[in-house]
Amino acid sequence: MTSESNSDVIVVGGGVVGLTTAVVLAESGRRVRVWAREPGERATSGVAGGLWWPYRIEPEELVGDWALDTLAVYESLAARPDETGVRMVEGVHGETSLDGLGAWAARVAGLRVATAEEYPGAGLWARLPLIDMPVHLRWLRERFVAAGGAVEERTVTDLSAVDAPVVVNCTGLGARELVPDPSVRPVRGQLVVVENPGVTTWLTSVDHSGSESTYFMPQPGGLILGGTAEEDAWSLTPDPVIAEEIVRRCAAVRPEIAGARIIEHRVGLRPSRPAVRLERELRSDGRVSVHNYGHGGAGVTVAWGCAREAARLAAG
Repeated sequence: MTSESNSDVIVVGGGVVGLTTAVVLAESGRRVRVWAREPGERATSGVAGGLWWPYRIEPEELVGDWALDTLAVYESLAARPDETGVRMVEGVHGETSLDGLGAWAARVAGLRVATAEEYPGAGLWARLPLIDMPVHLRWLRERFVAAGGAVEERTVTDLSAVDAPVVVNCTGLGARELVPDPSVRPVRGQLVVVENPGVTTWLTSVDHSGSESTYFMPQPGGLILGGTAEEDAWSLTPDPVIAEEIVRRCAAVRPEIAGARIIEHRVGLRPSRPAVRLERELRSDGRVSVHNYGHGGAGVTVAWGCAREAARLAAG
């Protein structure tokens, strides 16, 4: 292959992982196109709560470094929140302790045990990136185009049919059929967005043994309430009963939420996998596939770390 053909990369998938990967590749000098079935704002990335935190993602020994690399980028982007959609916001992870986290936690500046005033039970206080996903996805796309990239609305049904020397597979849940990889499974998340009654901090309280959790995240467009983690559930239709339960759980923590006007309902399917697939595959025709999918509930949390690794794999 010529050096010119080696510069051609097609990234399949336009969510936060795909767009971030495309940015890293384009800014390294590669000629890159993104093929996406739909804009990222309509994909799982667009409906995510947007808090940086390793959630429902494996393997832990790799996730920590990917997440910390990404954290450093978001801390820088938070200097321009209106442009990038990234803000640093204080909050508490309830029912969470330092000894229950991986080694990465020791490198998160300011992470500490919450006081009784901050949270009535055991919890950790932190000041973390909170990303307004529609704004951030738009910013990523604009940064990619400014680096010479192009985004095309195309549906891919066969990776081997993509005519490029390097194809980077960032299709998330779509990899289940596209690869095919049956180990990729949906974990359904339902959210309720309400007018913010004055909540300025985020909170999470996750029951890892069940499908329900309680969290709220103040975003510019409203207060996002959650949530659920329903394994192998495919429905994108909001369930009104679940929505009522979400509001009730959040209002039990912050009573002022009970009377907040509902703006919208959201549902997203997290692309769960026993472990993230981030690896290089040399095809029989000499072309290269790089797989970067299976990030569970933490695509935004590891996007930059995984993108940099994917770019290294694409370079050989």
